[in-house]
Amino acid sequence: MAVRPADGSAEPHTDAAAVLEFRLLGPVSVTRSGTAVPLPGTKIHTVLAVLLLARGALVADGRLSAALWGDAPPPTSNSQIYTYVSRLRKVLGDAVRISRKGPGYVLDVKGADVDLFSFEQLDRQGRQALKEHRHEEAGRLLGRALGCWSGHALDNVTEHLLQFERPRLEFLRAEALERRIQADLALGRHRSLVPELLSLVARFPMEENLRAHLITALHRSDRQAEAVQVYGEGRRILDEQLGVVPGEQLSRAYLRMLRGEGAGAQRRPLVLLPVRAAAVTGRTAEASRLRSLLLRRPSGPGSRLRAALVTGMPGSGKTALAAEVAHSCARAFPDGVVHADLQDADGAARRPAAVLTEILSALGDPGDAGQASRSDLNDLVRRYRARTANFQLLIVLDDASSDAQLTPLLPASPDTALLVTSRTRLVTVPAVCTVPLEPLGDEDAVALLAETVGAERIHAELPAARDLVRYCAGLPLAVRIAGARLAARPHWPVARLVAQLADPRSRLAALSYGELELTRTLNRALSRLSPATAAVLPWLAAVGPGPFTARLAGDVIGLAEAERALEELVDACLLSSEPGGTALGEERYRFHPLVLLHAGELPRRELPR
Repeated sequence: MAVRPADGSAEPHTDAAAVLEFRLLGPVSVTRSGTAVPLPGTKIHTVLAVLLLARGALVADGRLSAALWGDAPPPTSNSQIYTYVSRLRKVLGDAVRISRKGPGYVLDVKGADVDLFSFEQLDRQGRQALKEHRHEEAGRLLGRALGCWSGHALDNVTEHLLQFERPRLEFLRAEALERRIQADLALGRHRSLVPELLSLVARFPMEENLRAHLITALHRSDRQAEAVQVYGEGRRILDEQLGVVPGEQLSRAYLRMLRGEGAGAQRRPLVLLPVRAAAVTGRTAEASRLRSLLLRRPSGPGSRLRAALVTGMPGSGKTALAAEVAHSCARAFPDGVVHADLQDADGAARRPAAVLTEILSALGDPGDAGQASRSDLNDLVRRYRARTANFQLLIVLDDASSDAQLTPLLPASPDTALLVTSRTRLVTVPAVCTVPLEPLGDEDAVALLAETVGAERIHAELPAARDLVRYCAGLPLAVRIAGARLAARPHWPVARLVAQLADPRSRLAALSYGELELTRTLNRALSRLSPATAAVLPWLAAVGPGPFTARLAGDVIGLAEAERALEELVDACLLSSEPGGTALGEERYRFHPLVLLHAGELPRRELPR
């Protein structure tokens, strides 16, 4: 991202548009668009480091003097500091601003990249994820945080600055490393951790926490004799070097190993699910049905896989309901709950091999580096089914696109349950285990709106709220978007948004807020249609909301083409069908109002004759 001057004016020189990157977690350095900026001498590096560490606060001349010369500054210290700052201004250019304010200086690097700030943000996010037992995410975030380091912090500044700042920064690094190791241990990655922990303990022999983690990893890898040796060595070093006995964490890890505690249980994965959604209002019956299907115990060795499928049109709340049900059932699956998204961000179906590799890693079987690209699908399926054999797992597969994608992901053990969401009915899951999500009724939709906006505000404008949810046509995503817009504008009357939704020409545009956008969700669904059906969909919109028959649609696009397209749209949950009510018993079709609006806005290409 380009850095702009603090006053917001356009950059007068090309330097101001270049990307500056500052490094403190290693040798102090600066790069501009990937090219090193020369900084002559230790003193210049020190001044830059002190200004960066101040995070935009005023740095007094005395603070700079202490960092440069300690307790013995030269008589010309102020003029030398002025010279160093001038040199910094010259080499950094207009991309940053160093201002003289009162008795000191302020460095403004807004928009530039500072490795310390990136590390702290990632570490903070990883710490929160670890606290919430989101171990996979925690390990990933903390690994990225540690990747911000390129050596020992402040490696080329004066000894005076090092004395004050390096211990604190290195302590933060050590804490992040320990948290990342905790996340990996929780995910059952003890075997791959042993070499790293052996190296760390050799480098830092008096770090008790690292030694405790090594004992735990060795114990879970069935290497108890080595774990005893590691503890004995640690006790001897602590006694000889410090005259102390092992602390609580090291002693506790050793005792757990002696008692045989945790070796099996810790190999099991923990709950790895998306954040629990707050709003699944109006789905009580569906949630109860899903829990009943998933919690049904296997009746014997010949029992079939417990599976449940949630279907519904785009935006119907399938993912939110699945997450809610999985969280509520998690305790019934002592070996864990694992989630995988079967679609990429652009809506393309993920390859089963990539999904299997992700699940195996979550189950503590990451394989060799690069194995995902070398392993064939049959080998991954074999490893997956062997890994899940006799485990009591719940596997959540979100947004399956086809039976071909889902079949390799079916576990073999009846002790494992499967929860799948999809926009289409899949024959892999029996029809009796399929739970369709219909649009919400008006009262449930108003209740969902109240959860987002606030009950008092909605009840005060209940007629307008009812009008609003009718324009959303019972689609939970549309109601959530409308609620988010109102929540972000507490001064708006509900009627103001209702007026925007009342006009069909502006309704879809109004149903967009931040990352939530109804049109984008619908486009992702349309991208999975065959080219022929996608081409005729705008023409079908001319038939109207329905109910209508394939014969009526055939008057617009031809009967054979209409029958094929209508069935594909029903399978994709973009069209609903109902039993025939005509004299000929023909099936009748209906468009959801918002799908119809979107289809009507698509460009019409000339149909082949």
